Amino acid sequence: MTLLRCATHTVSNVAEVAERYARWLDYAVVEQGVVSEDLAALWQAPSSAGKAYVLMRPASGSDVFLRFVEGDAVPDYAPIRTYGWAAIEICVTDVEAVNERMLASPDFEVIGPPRPLDGFPTVKPMQVRGPDLETVYLTEIRVNGAEHGLPTPRSLVDRPFILVLACSDLQASIDWVRDVLGFDMIDPVSIHYSMISLAFDLPEGEKVALVTAKYEGETFLELDQYPQAATPRPQVEGALPPGVSICTINVPDFARLEGHWAVRPEVREGALYNGAKVGLLRMPDGALLEVIEGGRVL
Repeated sequence: MTLLRCATHTVSNVAEVAERYARWLDYAVVEQGVVSEDLAALWQAPSSAGKAYVLMRPASGSDVFLRFVEGDAVPDYAPIRTYGWAAIEICVTDVEAVNERMLASPDFEVIGPPRPLDGFPTVKPMQVRGPDLETVYLTEIRVNGAEHGLPTPRSLVDRPFILVLACSDLQASIDWVRDVLGFDMIDPVSIHYSMISLAFDLPEGEKVALVTAKYEGETFLELDQYPQAATPRPQVEGALPPGVSICTINVPDFARLEGHWAVRPEVREGALYNGAKVGLLRMPDGALLEVIEGGRVL
């Protein structure tokens, strides 16, 4: 069960993205069309109205989605260098098998081969990057996931299970998630974080602080303290930011969000929203958090 519902990434051509995620990650299109004016208004991105989008579901059939929305390229944008949603983490049953598939793909570049996570030997991720600069972690969980608040994947490549947030002030983001959303936060830990070390050319051995957010024992958000060299994310005015642009979650207790809305909730239809109320929150560094009223999904 999870509160995480969708990770949205800005891309240049949704048809090409849908083809490569179907071929190499076994995702299937469940909805496609163009962004309506009212949905673009929810995202505070009016120029995204009329842009093509596609919503995709993993082979497991889980209702936790990837959504791709067309947008203009931002020349100054580089992944893992700016504040905001930084990466999508997807659970897999066999990371070595997935690595072989990624190495055979002309679309995805392996930027981090499979290796146990520093300080977490039962978690074995790899990292890839796609043509739209999408950064995807593909992670094998080598324990009984339910006992550790992590999923048990039901297909070779299953659903997104963690979205990673790059923070300018980790403690401020921790306080916001705890106070506004009411989620439990683990104590910060410091690890050797290969993706951040490579992006910022950190000295060998330098570690990065991070925390994870939980709801009733389930982990689904990661917050990372980014180095001082990180910057706000450049974007086209009125458009969605480049890279991972939106995190969508369910929140059972909508009442606690009163007074925090960037855009107040309205009922929305579609495969992701299912007639529930949906609103928008802005996190401390401006990251878009789309919130659906309701409980967890499988």
